[in-house]
Amino acid sequence: MAKEIDRNRARSALETVKEQPVIAAIAALPVLVVLGVVWAVAGFVPALLLLLVGGGILVWRGRLIR
Repeated sequence: MAKEIDRNRARSALETVKEQPVIAAIAALPVLVVLGVVWAVAGFVPALLLLLVGGGILVWRGRLIR
């Protein structure tokens, strides 16, 4: 039962992004701004490391999976 709920939530999120891509862009904007600022100040490698570490922490803690 729990897997069905997760699939339903994922399907609903995907449909929302397909219908309203602006919502996804607005949700991603703060991450892109921080990434751009770090890239401008420190360079590409620190920005890439920040993106990978931040994404890894989110996945490890289960925020994107749940």
